[in-house]
Amino acid sequence: MALRHGRGYAAVNYPTGMNLGGDPSQALVHATTMGGFVVTLSSVDLGQGLRTVVAQCAAETLGIPIENIIVDTADTDTGPHCMGTFASRGTHRVGNAVIMAAREARDVMLQVAADELEVDAEDLETDGTGFIRLKGSSEKKINISEVALAAHFRQGRTISGRGIFLKEPSTPVPETGEMDPDSCQAHACTVAEVEVDDETGVIEVLRLYNTYEIGRALNPAIATQQVEGGAWMGLSHALFESTEPYYPGSREHGPVDFTEYLMPGPADIPAQTSVFLERPADNGPFGAKGIGEMTANAPIPAIANAVYDAVGVRLTSMPFTPEKVLRGLDELRAGRAG
Repeated sequence: MALRHGRGYAAVNYPTGMNLGGDPSQALVHATTMGGFVVTLSSVDLGQGLRTVVAQCAAETLGIPIENIIVDTADTDTGPHCMGTFASRGTHRVGNAVIMAAREARDVMLQVAADELEVDAEDLETDGTGFIRLKGSSEKKINISEVALAAHFRQGRTISGRGIFLKEPSTPVPETGEMDPDSCQAHACTVAEVEVDDETGVIEVLRLYNTYEIGRALNPAIATQQVEGGAWMGLSHALFESTEPYYPGSREHGPVDFTEYLMPGPADIPAQTSVFLERPADNGPFGAKGIGEMTANAPIPAIANAVYDAVGVRLTSMPFTPEKVLRGLDELRAGRAG
């Protein structure tokens, strides 16, 4: 019996969004009477941090503190249209729509401030702390809450904006098959280090090194959580899970619900190192691409390649169970004996 170590890597690229019949997302932005700005969406935050990222996009575009942003999501009866949260599209599609809406709202906000200060709107700038001021002057300025009050109660104006991002449909060129199915593509590489027990066939993933090129990471902490959370999903698919219709062939001996469903626990999670390479996308919100779904992909073939490096067994179906490892070792020994 020996514990054998191996290292493997895998690289993937992944499209952002889709275009089957168009892929639009819309956003509305409006100011409250006290200078808060509400971002209204029908988009859903599934826990990936969409609310935080769109608040960042709105605050950066408006030029106001993020604390002034209120994000209202996921009422498809009353909110602006969104195709949904899928295809790694949320940050890219919704972020672009929010930026467009915030720009329109910013133009109105500056015009209201200009009327209050009796200056030209083009001579104004936001300072990021909640004030609009005359360029080159630290004295002539007005707080955003005063601007909002003036718009509502003195000037009779609505500080608001509308935004939409639309990826128009693309159909294949009959002669070549050429088409434009997505907006941009992200790239990733994972290196896995494993330990394989050649007596029991048990695989332990010791470390994962993740490198992602996702345009610009708008929120590096959330992006890291997505990468390492997705790697957990990949590890689970690689070593533990099998899903319908390949769920345990015999239900009599398999789990019947999620309380018995086998997934990695805290002791199974390897140490992870994750880094980002930033190459901003021309059509992304502040250069961002999608990251969501691709994070579970690269770890799986990286683990398979690491097992091959450790014991010479090529695994081609998931999950990579101890039985499959031992059968592969038996075949190798039989081949050598023959």
